[in-house]
Amino acid sequence: MKARPFNRREFIRTTSVATAAATLAPTVLRAADASSPKMIGMQVGAVSFLDEGTEQVLDILQERGAVNTLFLAAFTYGRGIGGRQVPGQPLPDHGKQEYDLNFHGGNFATPHEKFYARTNLKPVKAPDYGDYDLLADVLPKAHKRGMKVYAWYEDNFGKDIPGVDAVQEVDLQGRRASTLCPLQPDYREFLIALTSDFCQSYELDGVMWGSERQGPLLNAIGAKVGGDDASRVTCFCEHHQQAAKDRGIDVVRAREGFEKLAKFMAAAHAGERPNDGYFVEFWRLLLDYPELLAWEKLWTDGKHAVYGDIHQAAKQSRAGVQVGFHIWHNNSFSPFFRAEQDYAAFAKTADFLKIVVYNNCGGPRYASYIENMATGILRDVPKDEVLRLNNAWLDYTNEAPLDKLPVAGLSADYVLGETKRALSDVAGSSCKIYPGIDIDVPTEAGQKKTSPEDVYAATAAGLKAGADGVLFSRKYSEMKLANISAGGKAVREG
Repeated sequence: MKARPFNRREFIRTTSVATAAATLAPTVLRAADASSPKMIGMQVGAVSFLDEGTEQVLDILQERGAVNTLFLAAFTYGRGIGGRQVPGQPLPDHGKQEYDLNFHGGNFATPHEKFYARTNLKPVKAPDYGDYDLLADVLPKAHKRGMKVYAWYEDNFGKDIPGVDAVQEVDLQGRRASTLCPLQPDYREFLIALTSDFCQSYELDGVMWGSERQGPLLNAIGAKVGGDDASRVTCFCEHHQQAAKDRGIDVVRAREGFEKLAKFMAAAHAGERPNDGYFVEFWRLLLDYPELLAWEKLWTDGKHAVYGDIHQAAKQSRAGVQVGFHIWHNNSFSPFFRAEQDYAAFAKTADFLKIVVYNNCGGPRYASYIENMATGILRDVPKDEVLRLNNAWLDYTNEAPLDKLPVAGLSADYVLGETKRALSDVAGSSCKIYPGIDIDVPTEAGQKKTSPEDVYAATAAGLKAGADGVLFSRKYSEMKLANISAGGKAVREG
């Protein structure tokens, strides 16, 4: 499984033939002593170090990307973060040239059971690579080079975790969902334990937690990429019902409201226009059932309380550890979700925020979001006008029309504007802003693919906006070397 480590001469000779090397190589292969004073991060999974050799990967990241900080995928059940490559996507020009069809996931470090005494959820070592410990392997080697190391983990849990069934969310019909309930004590204690384990068992410089989830009202109206089934929204478990009663929310009316909303959405998707129109009927439901918004607020407050738990657990473990959060890409598409992501509030429990501004895949994703809105609550409005309206709400002034978005992607101006907005929101606090830069995030056939020029422009835009650093994303194992080099070039010239 582990590739033979290259020596430095072999590394330079081999990587010099990558795409666009003719224009980038003079900058790429400059000695790493010109490192940026800002945080230049790379998200990396365990598979890359095993496939290519730890020292070789670190060489590539420093030489090509000017990377000085690693975000290691320490806990995930998602192939998008921890696996080698998404099946059907072009393979990168490094590592094993094969898809990872049997990715399982879990904890890619070593769980220490003493931290999990207060939760019925028990830690599971990822079975993918035997007893390999990602943090134990990479951290000392990176530190020796002067690179910082963060544990990167996400709100994505496997079915094999002992006790997980009991903390899964409950949908509108009383069925168990695959997601875990943010009001479940065992879930909260597990995240506290996981954070404490990382921060006390390893000399990490920081941690980053990510949760790509939103509340039941937004899921019901399909306010995200890909949409949702309004009849399966969550959570209606006993903890949410009790919390609702404590807030004076009528649980019966909340259920009734969501059931009517689910019927309305099904009819809207079928093109069955209400007499007064789609949006009027939606607004009437909100007026008749204010419990819909109340339940959304209840769920969202629970999610945001988790961020506070993680921050406190990390700081109690080691005061100097940096704590940050990955802000879901839906924040770039949905004004509804954006309203729930108050960066100024985040700054109270975060040393940094990684705002996802993936501009290449952002085009097709944004088009998908507009499609959802234009076939649901905004079905009265032509799709092009829905895009125009959404652009005005989000202050996007230089983006492609709807028929071109999937191929064009979003612009570097989008990266610039979103970074400036985030910086303005946290002004006066110590919270840093790191825009997440899209390098080969997968898209469908015929949709926007990443080029070196794209990466250079997006990286330069984030730095020009005044960001405290940039975070190359989603993961090294799916990136092309020339595109990493373009990011490094922008850093060194910035």
